[in-house]
Amino acid sequence: MTDLNSMSQGDGARAEIDVHTPVTIRVLVAKLGLDGHDRGAKVVARILRDAGMEVVYTGLYKSPNDVVNAAIQEDVDVIGVSLLSGSHLPLFQELGRCLREKQAEHIFVVAGGVIPEHDYAALSDSGVDAIVPQEARGDLIVTTIRNLIAERGRI
Repeated sequence: MTDLNSMSQGDGARAEIDVHTPVTIRVLVAKLGLDGHDRGAKVVARILRDAGMEVVYTGLYKSPNDVVNAAIQEDVDVIGVSLLSGSHLPLFQELGRCLREKQAEHIFVVAGGVIPEHDYAALSDSGVDAIVPQEARGDLIVTTIRNLIAERGRI
């Protein structure tokens, strides 16, 4: 797992992918806003890494703009956001706006944490591609991300 707070600057370029070479899925795990509970996000980052994905963890208290900038810089396939604060609707709306503004809508967004089912439609409208419930097992999280990437024919 990579922590953005301790990373050196890079040019963000990735080599072209040979269609016969297995693709490594790159995931940015983020905590938006003032939600200071990061144990679950760290557990998810570990699960994804153990499943063979490259994981970048942003740390706490990031703005949607910070997360999108990091996702672009790190050339990730997926942004995974864990929220427990109840502020998921405005934060995901802003995240979606930032992705559109920076023409980065190709990056999938996966939401997790405490999210009531009645908010799922609004999150989808904001650009969230998948929602993983708080009680989800690790294999569901991994499968959800792999299925999103497979939709684009990458794996």
